[in-house]
This record gives sequence, C-alpha cells and structure tokens, in this order.
Amino acid sequence: MAGRLEGRIAIITGAAAGIGRACAKRFVAEGARVVAGDIDGAGLATLVDALGMEHVQGIEADVTERAGCDRLVDAAVESFGGLDVFFANAGGAAPQALVETDPEAFRQTLALNLESVWHGAQAALRVMLPRRSGCFLATSSGAGMNAVPGLSAYGAAKAGVQALVKSLALEHGRDGIRACAIAPGPMATPGLLAYVDAMPGGRTAFASRIPMRRLGLPEEIAAAAVFLASDDAAYISGATLPVDGALHAELSQPQLAD
Repeated sequence: MAGRLEGRIAIITGAAAGIGRACAKRFVAEGARVVAGDIDGAGLATLVDALGMEHVQGIEADVTERAGCDRLVDAAVESFGGLDVFFANAGGAAPQALVETDPEAFRQTLALNLESVWHGAQAALRVMLPRRSGCFLATSSGAGMNAVPGLSAYGAAKAGVQALVKSLALEHGRDGIRACAIAPGPMATPGLLAYVDAMPGGRTAFASRIPMRRLGLPEEIAAAAVFLASDDAAYISGATLPVDGALHAELSQPQLAD
C-alpha cells in the first residue's frame, strides 16, 4: 500500500533532532524522499544512516541565510528531481524576560524563527512557481498564538510565521501552491524535558496544567505535517493547526480568593 506522500520530494529543516527528525522519519515512511537540512552534521549523518541514502540526503545548511535555503532546494532538484514540500521547521529560543532581552538577542531569535521561514519560502517558490504546484509548511508555536512569559521575541517571531504563511497562501493559491503552519504545544523533546524537570513538581506538575494531562510527542507533529502535506489537505491553505493538547482552547481567568 502506497503512503500518503508516495513519490513526493520534501525538504525539512532542523531535521537532525526533535520534531524535524521525527518528521523526516515519518515522511520517508509515507513514501517521500527527503532533503534533511540542519547545522548539526553529526546528527544528520545518523539520520541518513538510519533511513538510507536512497531515501534521505543530509545537507548542512544555515537557514538564517538565503544561501542556506537555496542550497537545500538545489540539492532536492539535483538529487531527487524536484520539490513538492518545503517544511521550514528549524527554530528555537532561550527564555528571557522582555526587559532583559538585548537587541542582538532579539534579532538572532527573529533570524532563526522568522527570517529562516522567509528565506525558505522564497527559495521554494523559485521551483514551485514554474511547476504551479507545491506545499509550504512552517513550524509556528503556541507562543505565537498566545503570549508566554519570557518568550516575547520567540512569540513575536512565531506569530510572524503564521502571518507569513497566510500571505503566501493568499498570493500564490492561484499558482497551485498551498501554505500552512503547525503550532506545537509543549513537546517531549530533550530541551523541554530538561527545562520542566528543573521546575517544582517536574513533569507531573507541568503536565497537569495541560488539558490532555500530558506532553505531546514529536511523532504527533510529524503526523500533522504528513496530513497537511498530503492530498487529504488539498483544500486547506493559510491555516495554522494547533497540536497542543487543547492548550490554545482555554481562556485564562483571574482566580478568585477563597
């Protein structure tokens, strides 16, 4: 039985670990050939070893610069013959209070989380537009939907990702191109687990604040990405899909004293 991405050629950034790695594995399992981009060459090498060079090519690339995204697109065309899906997944941030965030840290956060998506979109469009076909995906965040203390720069960048995806969908829907974002909630990645383990109560206390009472899994983001990249989502564009255990659905209210 063919997978939902059978014959598709995809680029996934930030693919050496976490969500990106899970997505690369799921895309290959669904029949896609993948160009995996990351600055972590060692992590890419283990991914290629696990999945096979006939299915995935690892390319070291800094996607905060247009040249890095162009390198990934060129690799997809030269190695696999085209490009159907560009998943701008690379990102990340260190929590810091707004008043303590210096201008350079703010710029770096925007470069990694928003400018990288912009560069990826422009690089992908130069191949997708002539073919009049393609799907552009980007990883946003729950912090881009609602504010999280200490993530002002990151949240601003991830909100920008959602706006950028809407613009791409609006401007190029007539060209056969779709664009969507995924907004993960708290995911059980090594970085977040280390963060919550250091909090009072650890993972149990943290998970108790999530409506579904657990952290998400990178594989659950991969499942959402496969759906959005597939023909099952052929009429979905310009949307942001929260994958967050219903965190976005809650209206926070002031707590009344006893």
